[in-house]
Amino acid sequence: MPLPCHLEQLQTPALLIDSDLLDGNLRTMSAHLPGARLRPHVKAHKCTQLARRQYALGHHGFTCATIREVEGMAAGGLGDDLLLANEVVDCSRLGRLVDAGVRVTVAVDSVATIKAAVSGGVREVLVDVNVGLPRCGCSPEDAGSLAALARRSGLEVRGVMGYEGHAVGIEDRATRAERVGESMRMLTHAHREVGGPVCSGGGTGTWDLNTAVTELQAGSYALMDTAY
Repeated sequence: MPLPCHLEQLQTPALLIDSDLLDGNLRTMSAHLPGARLRPHVKAHKCTQLARRQYALGHHGFTCATIREVEGMAAGGLGDDLLLANEVVDCSRLGRLVDAGVRVTVAVDSVATIKAAVSGGVREVLVDVNVGLPRCGCSPEDAGSLAALARRSGLEVRGVMGYEGHAVGIEDRATRAERVGESMRMLTHAHREVGGPVCSGGGTGTWDLNTAVTELQAGSYALMDTAY
């Protein structure tokens, strides 16, 4: 779209987007992963206007990294199905959104995060599994017992999630594919133990390699960056 002023008049820092490239990125990913097969991650752009373009292409579920992102998407009318793909120990703000009619799912990986979901008023969870990136997530062997605890606590367990973030930046494609396969075998095993229809994971760096998940959480694909 045309700039409202000359480049030298812009206050910096300023984000400038090539609209044609953005549109091409959105349509390429949408063609490869139509509808619910893609759950775009909004942490990369944090922009409801851009999220609406993703929504218009049929992607009505979104991934968020923070409670504030969930709140922002809900306020923007994009609360059909929001996943907070991080663990939190206070879900009260998320519970208020649920009470207002927003569908919110939160990741859990421990007794403490399950208790937080229950006490905060969140009703749906995914069991987060550590598939090789030692950042968060339970061990695959513990996923089934945590899912059972969540259900006994009154929560709906939609399935599992796991992020092969240690693989997305590997430049050699064959090695990257091998690492993705290793991670997804762990996640698939955990999914069999947990149950539920959802197996969520992946990212821009593995968008065309990860065929194990039911929904891919790619986000950087929209605007890209110099690393990719």
